[in-house]
Amino acid sequence: MVPGTWGLTWHGVRTVARLELRQRIRSTRWVISLVAFGLVVGAVTLLTWLVSDTEPGFGAGRTMFGFIVFFVLFLGLLVSPTLSATSINGDRAAGTLATLQVTLLSAAEIAVGKLLASWLASLAFLAVSAPFLLWALATGGTPAVAVVTTLVLLAVMLAVVCAIGLGFSALTTRTAGSSVLTYVAVASLSILTLVVFGLTLPLVSGEETQQVYREDWRAAEEAALESGGEYVPGPCEWFEEEVYVAHTERTWWLLAVNPFVIVADAMPGAPETDAHGGYVGEGDPMSLIRYGVRQARLGPPETQDWCYQQPVTQGSGRAELDALSPAWPWGLGANLLLAVGGVVLAVRRLRIPQDRLPQGTRVA
Repeated sequence: MVPGTWGLTWHGVRTVARLELRQRIRSTRWVISLVAFGLVVGAVTLLTWLVSDTEPGFGAGRTMFGFIVFFVLFLGLLVSPTLSATSINGDRAAGTLATLQVTLLSAAEIAVGKLLASWLASLAFLAVSAPFLLWALATGGTPAVAVVTTLVLLAVMLAVVCAIGLGFSALTTRTAGSSVLTYVAVASLSILTLVVFGLTLPLVSGEETQQVYREDWRAAEEAALESGGEYVPGPCEWFEEEVYVAHTERTWWLLAVNPFVIVADAMPGAPETDAHGGYVGEGDPMSLIRYGVRQARLGPPETQDWCYQQPVTQGSGRAELDALSPAWPWGLGANLLLAVGGVVLAVRRLRIPQDRLPQGTRVA
C-alpha cells in the first residue's frame, strides 16, 4: 500500500467537493432537473391532496405523506446515479483527474470528496421536496418524528446510491458503462428483490391440513332442500381442511434490502382512525409496503377463519404487526456495506502509482 492512500483530512475532502460542486452549479442541466423534480413532486402532492380530501376513508395528511415519500425515493433513485456514476471516469476521460492525483490530495480524499459533492447535489432534490412533506405534516395524521426519520433515511439511501455509482465510475473506463451498471444495481435492490421473492413463493407453498372455522355448507343445503325454502346460512363450526398456504416467513428477508422497504418499515404506522373516529386504514403506498412485508414475516395463520356471518373488525391484526421488531436496520446495514465497498473500490482505483491500467485509459 502506498503511504498516504488512505489519509483523510477535512481540508482535502472539502477542496475536492467544492471543485465538484462548482462544476455542477454552472451546469444548466442540474438546475433544470431540480425544477422538473419539484414540479413532479408538487403535482403528485396536489393530486393526492385533492383525492384524499374528497374521498371518504382517506386520511389526507397520512396519504399525502406516504405518496410524497414514495415518489421522492423513486425519483431520487433515478437521479442519484447520474450524479456520481461519471465522477471519476468522466474526469479521467477529460484529462483532469491526473491533475488531482499529482497534488498532495490522497486517493481517499479525492474519492470521499467526490462522494460528498454528489451526495450534497442529491440532497438538493430532497430539499425541494421538504416543503411538500411539511404540507402533509400540517394537514395532520402524521407525527413530526415520522418526518424527521423519513428525511434522515432518504438522505442515507441517496448516499448509498451515490457511493455505488462512485465505485462503478472508478471500476469502468467508459461513463456509459458505469451509468448502466449503477442503474442495474439500483434496479436489483428495488425491483429484482421483489421478483426473486415472487419466484420463491412456489418453493415455500403447498397444501396443508389446517383447522378452518366455516359454515357447514352441506347441512345448510340439505336443510334448504327439505324445507323447500331459500338457502339460510347455518352456524359456523371447526373443520379440518386441505388449504393452500405460502410460508413467506422463510423468504421475507429477501425484501429487507429493498430501499422502499427500509424507508417504509422505519415509518411509524398509519393511524387506524381519524379525528372523528372513522376508520382510515392504509391508503398510501408506503403503509401498504410496511404492513405487507410485516404480514409476510408472520407467514400463514395456524387456523383459517372463513366465517363471514359476523362483521370483521376493521384493522384487526394491526397490533400484532406493529409489535414485530423492526427489520429496516438489517436492510440498511446491508446497503451501507455496499456503499462502503463502492468507496473502498474507488480509493483503490485512484491510488498512485498504479501497477496496471486498463487498456485505453487516459492518464493526462
